[in-house]
Amino acid sequence: MQSNVQELETTLLAPSAALIEDLKKTDGDLMLLGVGGKMGPSMARLAVRAIREAGLTKKVIGVSRFSSGTLRQELEAIGVETIACDLLDDEALPQLPQVPNIIYLAGYKFGTSGNEDFTWAMNTFLPGRVAAHFKDSRIVAFSSGNVLPFVPVTDGGVSEETEPAPIGEYAQSCLGRERIFQYFSKKNGTPVLIYRLNYAVDFRYGVLVEIAKSVLAEKAIDLTTENVNVIWQGDANEIALRSLLHCTSPATVLNVTGPEILSVRWIAQRFGEWFSKEPQFINQPAPTALLNNASACHKLFGYPRTSIREAIDITAKWLLEGGELWNKDTHFQERKGNF
Repeated sequence: MQSNVQELETTLLAPSAALIEDLKKTDGDLMLLGVGGKMGPSMARLAVRAIREAGLTKKVIGVSRFSSGTLRQELEAIGVETIACDLLDDEALPQLPQVPNIIYLAGYKFGTSGNEDFTWAMNTFLPGRVAAHFKDSRIVAFSSGNVLPFVPVTDGGVSEETEPAPIGEYAQSCLGRERIFQYFSKKNGTPVLIYRLNYAVDFRYGVLVEIAKSVLAEKAIDLTTENVNVIWQGDANEIALRSLLHCTSPATVLNVTGPEILSVRWIAQRFGEWFSKEPQFINQPAPTALLNNASACHKLFGYPRTSIREAIDITAKWLLEGGELWNKDTHFQERKGNF
């Protein structure tokens, strides 16, 4: 049964015609820094597939520590060139080859409380070193919607025109990452796009999985944060790759998420229908939430191809079939910035 869901994922992750055309317009090879994270492997696979379908000869290079597991072998098997590198190593980073197109995925979130110094090193110090080394490249730098303020759920989310107001050290360090890339973009004329994501979901992790697991286990769901934004990871990957054509100096900031402000209660009820269980809830909804307005992204790239109902359906099927989960919670209900 799992193969059926994986086949559906393969279909959903097929590169769009727009991605193929944009990669034809993007000169040079592509390097993913931090390819070992949640989104990196699927983004590398998508890039390789799109490049092949476009009839191009670009290289896709994945950089990570590759300290454990079989990811390096899996990526090399599909045609990704890999480089093992600790990006915080003073001697290793300068040895990375110059590549025209950089997707910066490196960052640190989970377990930041009590490890604040490493959080700042990864999220703010390292971006400066990367921006200096790749000053002649285009850089799509991943950031987080956590840098933005909580707003009334009736406001339609926060657009790029709103000033950041991060809560807690993780979010503050993410704003630091944005500011460092902005500084080096101005200083060196480096084209940069700051990719402010909130939240990517896959059937192995993310907001939908967290809600679905609670429904399946008949565990009460906290409704204090009752509204969220999500985007299917495959669509988020496409947008990241296509964003290479929209890097600018000074840097462009782009909110990336789905078009809906979703109700956690409504999502839980849909999973309840799948699992034949009645969702359990606790607490009253707060009047505010961390919500992004991604209309600028949708103007550039169109609406995501994978709808929320498709994402719910594939997630439910995966859980019912006992599919592998990554157990990397988003903490989307956190309101005080403690990660």
